Amino acid sequence: MKVMVMVKASPSSEAGVMPSAALLSAMGQFNEELVKAGVMLAAEGLQPSRRGKRVRFSGDKRSVIDGPFAETKELVAGFWIWQVNSIEEALQWVKRCPNPMPEDSDIEIRPLFEAEDFGAEFTPELRAREERLRAQLKDKPSP
Repeated sequence: MKVMVMVKASPSSEAGVMPSAALLSAMGQFNEELVKAGVMLAAEGLQPSRRGKRVRFSGDKRSVIDGPFAETKELVAGFWIWQVNSIEEALQWVKRCPNPMPEDSDIEIRPLFEAEDFGAEFTPELRAREERLRAQLKDKPSP
């Protein structure tokens, strides 16, 4: 199963406080363990929300909201995509993670949808299109 592991934002991350050398080293070591175990598929940190935008959808209308966004505890500061056998395995990995923030912090684990989760609505034609898109992504050279 694939999971997204989200590092929730904190006052420090939203203020743009960069991690210490010690934290960068500890997180680098943790990420190396994830890679060696074949768990990590992707990982990225996100800039503070003041650098972001939101698009609100209301019917066919779109409105843009500039950051920063008010509820820090609801924001994401970074993420991993992991391939694990179970949510319990992901939980065990997260428990080994260094605290990603200088203050108390939260990490959320959420399973990604699999094709089977969508039922009959995900027709063979839609599945084939999705598979073509995924193949194109794999063939795309990194920037």
